[in-house]
Amino acid sequence: MSDAVATPPAIIRPLAEERGPIVIFGFFAMVLGMFMAVLDIQIVSASLTQIQAGLSASPSEVSWVQTSYLIAEVVMIPLSGYLARMMSTRVLYTISAAGFTVASFLCGTATSIEEMMLYRAIQGFIGGAMIPTVFATSYIIFGVRRRNAASAFVGLTVTLAPTIGPALGGYITDLFSWHWLFFINIIPGIIVTVTVWLVMDIDKPDWSLWKNLDFEGLIYLAIFLGTFQYVLEEGAKNEWFHDADIRYLALISVVSGIAFFWRTLTRNIPIVDLSPFANRTFAMATILAFTLGVGLFGITYLLPLYLGRIQQFSSMQIGETLWVNGIFMFMTAPIVGNLANKIDLRYIAAFGFIMMGASSWLLTDLTTETTYWDLFLPQAMRGVGLMSTMMGVQTIAMQSLNPMQVKGAAGLFNLMRNTGGAFGLAILNTQLIDRTNLHWQRLREALTAGDPQAAGFLEGFAARYEMTMSGDSAAAALRVLGQITFQQASVLAFNDLFFMLTFGFVATMLLIFLLGKPVNRLATEMH
Repeated sequence: MSDAVATPPAIIRPLAEERGPIVIFGFFAMVLGMFMAVLDIQIVSASLTQIQAGLSASPSEVSWVQTSYLIAEVVMIPLSGYLARMMSTRVLYTISAAGFTVASFLCGTATSIEEMMLYRAIQGFIGGAMIPTVFATSYIIFGVRRRNAASAFVGLTVTLAPTIGPALGGYITDLFSWHWLFFINIIPGIIVTVTVWLVMDIDKPDWSLWKNLDFEGLIYLAIFLGTFQYVLEEGAKNEWFHDADIRYLALISVVSGIAFFWRTLTRNIPIVDLSPFANRTFAMATILAFTLGVGLFGITYLLPLYLGRIQQFSSMQIGETLWVNGIFMFMTAPIVGNLANKIDLRYIAAFGFIMMGASSWLLTDLTTETTYWDLFLPQAMRGVGLMSTMMGVQTIAMQSLNPMQVKGAAGLFNLMRNTGGAFGLAILNTQLIDRTNLHWQRLREALTAGDPQAAGFLEGFAARYEMTMSGDSAAAALRVLGQITFQQASVLAFNDLFFMLTFGFVATMLLIFLLGKPVNRLATEMH
């Protein structure tokens, strides 16, 4: 496997300092493209009902508007390192940004769910290369003085985009139509494509890698990650292994995964370079990134669901609540970027996990009467925690490697974070259903026929019902009591899940100090 990273990048010096503002401007364009790619994962989530109506799709079919994008994206992310070395950063990113823009236009013009699934898969696959490419570029073109600030900016973008995605998508759909969830990418996409092509000539391609492209390994990789992602996305809906399709796809994922790893470990130039995992610091950092993905996507999923299902918030109200998280991330980014040059990165990452754990703990006491201001502090703490953890973990991971490993390692790091998010969503969704049913059963058992509170509620509601409406007042009172009971069971389930996240963050924080003191190999080998 040592030959897999034998081709060094053509640059091993901080071009942003040699060529000044023009390269920094190009880097900002790349970050904008990455923001669009990450944003598009979640931007449709608040508008699936409108998309379903517009495409005449069933509820099960419309979920593929998200699933097809995620499956395709997760296949591309680990490939990006090999493709960047083969094509160069400029060529790969330009193709990715241009393809993402064209696919966005096609998504906006889709007239059937089949067309939408195809276009979203193209959008996710081609656009997926932008995410790890930006990560790698931030560590290649900047010197030590600016690298931590650039890393903080990239971390802010990656964590902010999925946080604001649902609310922004709902706002755009309400203001215009669901088509503009995709059309909004076109003008920025063109600007990003042209800018990167003209400015970011930062390394040279190695087209000899084309001859060594492992198509068999690529097929194994696509099947492995695609089926794995599908099982995580659809498992909870189909009761996991009680469903025959889930069982078969899980088996296919395992077999293709074994074939992929065998193929990768036995080739001189594999399609995905796994050598960074031989570095203990990087390997441990990716475990932390996995947990970070659970926290990033898990809370982004749970809190809007609670606000919509329990509090009956609109998309706009949910967005206003989640913006607190984004504002504090913006405020924290420059502070963390500056501190990263002065203190041990492990302390920054540990502080971030503590803040996220404390945020989750404050959310373990939700009720049907929880207000915006009750959520303000947990949201603020989560924003500070996410920014600190992302900055600390990703910097430790990437700085532990030599320059020749950075491009491939960026894909692996992002893959682990996204996989953690998918895994976390699958577990949380399953537990939400199970815990809701458990609490509902317990509450039902407590509401015996002789319970004075239940009897008082039924009598009072029935009396009011008879005064204002006609019909069976006793049956109506029982229905309402059942709805209230289920709502309370749901609230208790949300509290349970936030407690689980609290425990997970605290436990993960303890793993940080197994990393050993971070060593900045990029600082010594790129100068």
